[in-house]
Amino acid sequence: MFAGPADLAACREAIRTGSRSFHAASRLLPEAMREGACALYAFCRLSDDMVDLEGGDLTAVARLRTRLDRIYAGAPGPAPQELCLADAVRRYGLPRTLLEALLEGLAWDATGRVYETVEELEAYAARVAGAVGAMMAVLMGARDADRLARACDLGVAMQFTNIARDVGEDARLGRLYLPRAWLRDAGLDPDAWLAEPVFCDALADVVDRLLDRADTLYNRAEAGIAALDPAYRPAIFAARLLYGEIGEEVRRHNLNSVDGRAVVPAWRKAALVARAAALARADLGLDPRGAPLEATRYLVEAVTAAPFPFAAPPQVVMGARRASRSFGGDLIWTLELFAALERRARPGLALAE
Repeated sequence: MFAGPADLAACREAIRTGSRSFHAASRLLPEAMREGACALYAFCRLSDDMVDLEGGDLTAVARLRTRLDRIYAGAPGPAPQELCLADAVRRYGLPRTLLEALLEGLAWDATGRVYETVEELEAYAARVAGAVGAMMAVLMGARDADRLARACDLGVAMQFTNIARDVGEDARLGRLYLPRAWLRDAGLDPDAWLAEPVFCDALADVVDRLLDRADTLYNRAEAGIAALDPAYRPAIFAARLLYGEIGEEVRRHNLNSVDGRAVVPAWRKAALVARAAALARADLGLDPRGAPLEATRYLVEAVTAAPFPFAAPPQVVMGARRASRSFGGDLIWTLELFAALERRARPGLALAE
């Protein structure tokens, strides 16, 4: 191991100050998996902070890649985030491609990359969200192509939901993630709209179109969730249902995500959590087999081609230890980990609240 107790404590402190709810929930994880999740969070927090502090300068991304060089060479630098991530890489066999994807997404945001087609947007979502789905799968011990592909589908779907929900918020920061070709199809000039972002029926059609695309991916992802270890199904089904419900909330607001931000009320969240628990116990008869999105294919192949780690990630054992953990704790951890890692770099916004 590279990290000592002080390094682990420093990463936990980064989580405590960055996300109180993730910090509390992370303590409910099995020790080995808890450390891996904390290491991922801490490194992503470090990456986000470095880029934000340097005003989106690509120099920060280059320095982060140098840190990855050291980690994957087995000679991490002295920063606790590097030492802990090096241990997670070794324990779980995390391919570098997954972390490189996140850094590439940071670089695309830093350079103000624009997305002409939905395929280009999928390539972006693959990096900042599909990679998260793949990392989550690896942490849960799922390394086969079909479950990985469905995990990436879930990540991309969640990212599309985020984009649909945050149209106005992003526009006020000078960013536009909706496919520009779709805007033109709807009769809108992307640059003119971004200069003066107002809601209109044409924009509503584009937002609805993106949510439809997300729904297709959510439905595909369900087969992968059903194929997970039973211990993880409730939380991941809940993540799927709750993020999908954000899209439905956008629709309930007449697809106007310019003048406000859709929030799922607590009573509806509770109902969805109950539904997730029921789905997790049911035999849905779903088949996870199927090709990945072209944009996420390279992530799936990176994991399936990677050698297994020295020791396989420990499986969650049903029994006394498992019974002491609440479903609510699993849910909070899963949602917070997605929120912490599945990020879009937006200047001035924190990685997780």
